[in-house]
Amino acid sequence: MDIDSRAEFAAAPEQVYAMLTDKDFLEKVCQETHATSYDVIVDGSSVKTSRDLPSPDAARPFTGETLTVVEDISWAESGSGRTGTVTMKVPGQPVNFNGKYELIADGAGSTLTLTGLLKVNVPLLGKKLEEAAAPAVLAGFRTQEKLGADYLSA
Repeated sequence: MDIDSRAEFAAAPEQVYAMLTDKDFLEKVCQETHATSYDVIVDGSSVKTSRDLPSPDAARPFTGETLTVVEDISWAESGSGRTGTVTMKVPGQPVNFNGKYELIADGAGSTLTLTGLLKVNVPLLGKKLEEAAAPAVLAGFRTQEKLGADYLSA
């Protein structure tokens, strides 16, 4: 399933990048996405988060009540902003997301675009499970946008 989403921020790309690599900010994102436990590691331009989340209803027969989502992001500089490679996996489950971030200047602020492919490798049910998992993939992204306004104005 193709994922394509966009978030807007009222700050320059370098300020948004600093936010997206700030451990305290990323921990707040984990909390706001209802993670029951989480771990955030920031090492320069690399970010790794692991969140235990309630399973979507359609996935519970396969995952149980909770699932762990591990996300790795590697950022690089680009001409007018930043790009990042994004991988997301659910250990022990046939679920993965491979995509990219693009952070660019946009007027007085910035735009962050997330594109990629979400794949659930389960015969016959994969497409339905991808549709159920897509909101969870986008929840962290949307939460970054929501919390980013307060973070950037502080």
